[in-house]
Parts: sequence; structure tokens; C-alpha cells
Amino acid sequence: MDLVEAVYRVSESFPKSGLYGLTGQVRRAAVSIPSNVAEGHARESTKEYLNHISIAQGSLAETELEIAMRLRYLDPAALAPLLEQTAVLGKQLYALRNALSRKR
Repeated sequence: MDLVEAVYRVSESFPKSGLYGLTGQVRRAAVSIPSNVAEGHARESTKEYLNHISIAQGSLAETELEIAMRLRYLDPAALAPLLEQTAVLGKQLYALRNALSRKR
């Protein structure tokens, strides 16, 4: 959830012309991560949970924050903590996936 909040905060300054483009994509990808973890957890099977964790990992990879920086929508100094958050979250998702795989 912290990443979602951070993405929404930094993307507020993106150009309004990108609201349905990059801004929307970055926000949807960020929201998709905790949403898929929660939905997978609510499912009845470990297989479905693993599938939702995989989708969350894909969404994490899809947060186009570096593109936003290259387009100068985002300052490199603002990008660093976001990339750190995505790295930490990526490790957590990987560990969760491995734990669930061992459970199967």
C-alpha cells in the first residue's frame, strides 16, 4: 500500500495530457499489486494464490516509473525511493511465492 500511495503522490505532477496514458498505467499497475495479493489470499486454493502472486509480480514490473523519469515527469531524486520500494516489494513477493510453492 505504501508504494500505491507514493505512486499516486508523484504522479499528481505528471502532465494532465498523460492522465489516460502513462499516469493511468503507472497508477493501475501500482494498485494491481496489493489487489492481486489480497484476492489471491482470499481464494480457496494455493494454486490460485500463486497465480495472483504472479500477476502482482507482473504488475510490479509494469510500473513504468523509469519512463516517467526519462520523459522528465519525475525527478531522478524522487525515483530512487520508489525504485527501492519496488525492489523490497519484489523480494517480498518472491519470498511469498516460494513459501506457497513449498506448501503445495
